[in-house]
Amino acid sequence: MLCALCAMLTYFRRLMPVVQTSEVSLASMLRQKTCAVFSGVANSRPLGELCLVLLSEQKKVWPDLTKGYESFESRAERDIPCGGFSVRVQHNPGRIRSSTADVSQENASKQKCFLCLDHLPEEQKGILYRHEFLILCNPAPILTAHLTVSHVDHCRQSFTENVEPFLQLIADLGSGWVVLYNGPKCGASAPDHLHFQAAPSGQMPIEKDIREQKGFVLKKQAEGILFYRVEGSGREVVVIEGEDPVAVGSGLNDFLQVCKKTLSLDDEPMINVVGLHEGGKYRVVIFPRRKHRPDGFFKKGNDRVVVSPGVIDMAGVLVTPVERDFDRLDASVVEGIYKEVSWEGEGVEKALRSLGKAQRA
Repeated sequence: MLCALCAMLTYFRRLMPVVQTSEVSLASMLRQKTCAVFSGVANSRPLGELCLVLLSEQKKVWPDLTKGYESFESRAERDIPCGGFSVRVQHNPGRIRSSTADVSQENASKQKCFLCLDHLPEEQKGILYRHEFLILCNPAPILTAHLTVSHVDHCRQSFTENVEPFLQLIADLGSGWVVLYNGPKCGASAPDHLHFQAAPSGQMPIEKDIREQKGFVLKKQAEGILFYRVEGSGREVVVIEGEDPVAVGSGLNDFLQVCKKTLSLDDEPMINVVGLHEGGKYRVVIFPRRKHRPDGFFKKGNDRVVVSPGVIDMAGVLVTPVERDFDRLDASVVEGIYKEVSWEGEGVEKALRSLGKAQRA
């Protein structure tokens, strides 16, 4: 711990002489909000251990976090078998604010960003991760040890610009963890502030399917990277797998670029992403999306279904903050939601074919 603190102080001393006034303020706030440092040096304490210690310590001093986990522990869950797959429905009233949040760009510009350092609750502290991110405890958890990995600067939510730190975080946390990403238009509660999520592995149904390679159809193999399309899961799923992070990152960027071209987009395509690092392999699970919320979300009265799919929902844990929805969701409704928000299979297949042509060229 002493070495880590020394590293942090060295970093700030190096930073201070060259930064402008606003950056000095940022450095000061970052010092106040940092309770541990992970810089990736050899023999440092494993990042996963630091995260669990952070959660334990934050529960002692941050009442909102304690209440959030008390609500989480009282959640109700049930499994719903669907056509060839199953999901776990979770009644979690603590998620009502996130599930119904106005995530439009117009609203984001009006609201204070709750991930910016000067807007964090007084009791909230985190782990300074590789001088760029602050790992924080999520006060409205869906998973055990649910963490938010927030960039220290207010910069836009973009996967295509941050594939490298995403893969680095996967490797640093190791095989016992998963790393998650929500696109700014399909699940990110702070669409204008770059952040990932992380949690101990084994909590989402998609993980078991991926480890067992259930429904995997190999679509392309190039430079040690495998591209799979997963069939029979009720939604579109693409898995990119490989041992070399540089090659995996290149493959990820290539796939996202052909998706942009296929959809004629200027910005990144709508995606949710799950990342794992096990047995020396990186596995990146991509859920291509065509819309954020199903039509049922916008209906009135008893016809409304408050399900707002983000990455955890797409990974098989459907969060229902309203008890009525928890009781009445069935296989047909779940299958309908997944089909409605996923990019259609024909488009995904076309993107994968285009990827192959681009690589052969």
